[in-house]
Amino acid sequence: QVQPVESGGGLVQAGGSLRLSCTASGRAFTWDNMGWFRRAPGKEREFVAGISASGDSTTYADSVKGRFTISRDNAKNTVYLQMNSLKPEDTAVYVCAADGGLRERVGTHSYEYLYWGQGTQVTVSS
Repeated sequence: QVQPVESGGGLVQAGGSLRLSCTASGRAFTWDNMGWFRRAPGKEREFVAGISASGDSTTYADSVKGRFTISRDNAKNTVYLQMNSLKPEDTAVYVCAADGGLRERVGTHSYEYLYWGQGTQVTVSS
């Protein structure tokens, strides 16, 4: 049983940085691959970044490669998303998800994740 809770969203100017955190209680966290998704106004939810349970493997959407970095600290049951060089098109609700330890590799689709947070709003002004 994993319940992700996001924090760190807010308003930032284009070109700025923001760091999101996702914390989940429970001993199972260590076994879960984790992912960040986002939903912008008028658009479908899209995959942003994912990280394996051990943190040794990461994957990113093409739109954020080179700008966003996902990491995790299993001792703190926390996953991070460092967002640099933010653009107005990054504006969205960012949601953290856990796959429940059901997958060997990091998924890039919503259906590959079992537990979802409520999301945190990120707004980038031009």
